[in-house]
Amino acid sequence: MPRSSVLLALTTALAASAALPAHADQVFNRIATFAVTENLPPDADKKTQTSAEIITATEDGKTLVYSDSPYGAVGFVDITDPKTPRAGGLVKIDGEPTSVTVAGGKVLAGVNTSKSKAEPSGNLTVIDIASKKIEASCDLGGQPDSVALSKDGKFLAVAIENERDEEINEGALPQLPSGNLKIVPVAAGVPDCAGIKTVDVTGLSEIAPEDAEPEFVAFNEAGEIALTLQENNHIVIVDAATAKLVSHFSAGSVTLENVDTKKDGAFNFAGKVENQKREPDAVKWLDNDRLVTANEGDWKGGSRGFTIFSKKGEVLYESGSSFEYEAANLGHYPEQRNKKGIEPEGVEVGTYGDRKLLFVGSERASLVGVYQDSGTQPKFLQALPSGVGPEGLLAIPARNLFVTANETDLGEDGLARSHVMVFERAEGKPAYPMITADLTDKGVPLGWGALSGLAADPETAGKLYAVSDSVYGNQAAIYTIDATQTPAKITGKIVVTRNGNPAQKLDLEGIAPDGKGGFWLASEGNSEKLVPHAIYRVDEKGEIKQEIAFPAELLANETRFGLEGITAIGEGDDLTLVAAVQREWKDDPKGQVKLLAYKPKAKEWSAVRYPLEKADKGWMGLSEITAHDGKLYVIERDNLIGSEAKVKRIYSVALDGFKPAKLGGELPVVEKTLVRDLVSDLKSATNGFVVDKVEGFTIDKQGNAYVVTDNDGVDDSSGETLFLNLGNSVKTN
Repeated sequence: MPRSSVLLALTTALAASAALPAHADQVFNRIATFAVTENLPPDADKKTQTSAEIITATEDGKTLVYSDSPYGAVGFVDITDPKTPRAGGLVKIDGEPTSVTVAGGKVLAGVNTSKSKAEPSGNLTVIDIASKKIEASCDLGGQPDSVALSKDGKFLAVAIENERDEEINEGALPQLPSGNLKIVPVAAGVPDCAGIKTVDVTGLSEIAPEDAEPEFVAFNEAGEIALTLQENNHIVIVDAATAKLVSHFSAGSVTLENVDTKKDGAFNFAGKVENQKREPDAVKWLDNDRLVTANEGDWKGGSRGFTIFSKKGEVLYESGSSFEYEAANLGHYPEQRNKKGIEPEGVEVGTYGDRKLLFVGSERASLVGVYQDSGTQPKFLQALPSGVGPEGLLAIPARNLFVTANETDLGEDGLARSHVMVFERAEGKPAYPMITADLTDKGVPLGWGALSGLAADPETAGKLYAVSDSVYGNQAAIYTIDATQTPAKITGKIVVTRNGNPAQKLDLEGIAPDGKGGFWLASEGNSEKLVPHAIYRVDEKGEIKQEIAFPAELLANETRFGLEGITAIGEGDDLTLVAAVQREWKDDPKGQVKLLAYKPKAKEWSAVRYPLEKADKGWMGLSEITAHDGKLYVIERDNLIGSEAKVKRIYSVALDGFKPAKLGGELPVVEKTLVRDLVSDLKSATNGFVVDKVEGFTIDKQGNAYVVTDNDGVDDSSGETLFLNLGNSVKTN
């Protein structure tokens, strides 16, 4: 080859290599979601309460095993293909399984058989994995709460809690009998019931020393057991082989500043919690000398974070409010249930490649924080969305998998069921969060959630506005969103005010720019709560300047399902506000709802009727309306969730056919055209279950369409906010 050709080839190769992307980071993304109800027998009532609480896996990592206390069973999930989990069936047990682990080919389950809290009892049940048959049981002499197998498989540790009755003396300790620690010899996966040793852990703690309340157990590589005494705020280290005490120490307390301490419907990260006892729940070892606790709290404590201790009791790291702030930045702060903040409950440790990772599960925020252990201060890497109430966390590094068991089952209320969720670690970018915020210039969270309406700035592409609904009734707000970033970024927040004070009695569900720097806001009324149905005009600072009440013709037939979106068409004297009513009012034919029209100049109301899809289950209604390029776009949805969700759609109504008539007479029915079915978008966004509240939709100046979901302020919700950028696909469909 000529020298010039060699140089050309070399130059081309170098240019090509320079153009190659840098080595991508390894991140976790959810790849599958398994509803625990899928494991119910065919003849079982699908409304039966179920739960995945503590979760483990077989030694090959291909079968998950979880405890289901409400159903009284141990469940199995086949994850041979982790992207397609399959029901593996249930083994019914006489009692309530509280925790599970796997020893060889056996499942060892702690089972609560107590007649009452005053008469605790329980056993260790042995299940053969291959046959799904119960083979044996060992009497434990008390109520087991947590089980763990030593790394060499020779010992099982069982925390016997004998939990207190919170109805007696306001749950105060002591309430005998005390709990203890059981150490069970194990050979080839079979426990030696006759060889069980009882470790008395009374007399160690400063708090109720006569009534130990063991909560969680974990082994290190040296065969030492870490045991948390949650209500006693104490940690005990025991050598399994000798059943001798190695050390014990108080979990101590934390003083937190700049935290939200009031359940008042407003974000206010300015409170202080002094000397709050940690009261740790789960514990795991980082190595033979360090352990980490999730400080959920139960009786008097709960310090909102996690702590790394030496096994001598030295505090090596305290997270303080940092994890809580991460959750708040993602819209996952549980303002309505914040006595103990986000309540970290579960922890897990796993080594993936050359990185030791720490996972912290938040029960109230329904998030898992992923941290890299550096030996000193853990580095926050990402947050994983995790269903409702993550309890069990499981690292499977050999398969690059991580699994959560989410115990909360809200099926009785038509909400999310208990789920097992599978995450995979691979090169790429996190799919979640899809929208977030930064800390303010004061170093505290902005505070956001329950996004219920969306609008585009008329001048700037990618600049959007959202409102929050009645979850934050004492701090209704307008948020500015930069949708050109990934994830989208909430860059500003304006609290809606009346006479200079945060406005009360608002349930904001819609927003539209007024062309003068301010906004039109639609508020869904509820007469039972004295919240009026109304349209408000606010200035650029959020101050209410005009209130437009509903006319008597409308209010005579009101229900609580009022306005769910607002938009503006026309200009000047012809400016018309168009608002969608969510469901049928008393004067509407079944299956039809109103699109209201109001002309501010003339102060005239009129309306059309919009035909809804038929609801075979639950109800059907509208959640949003926006005008763009000669059409009105609406979100029509059912109120169903998960596999039952069928209708989450965008429809259009041509403005040429939008001819509203005066109230009180016959109203014309508009024609609608399907634009996009969002169910597949909601499924694929983060591979979670389909959420019910698709609440916001808009199209920006460049024709890009956006959808946002309402996370209900993490109240009986996973807290996940999905923010979808649909591009120009809505216009072309």
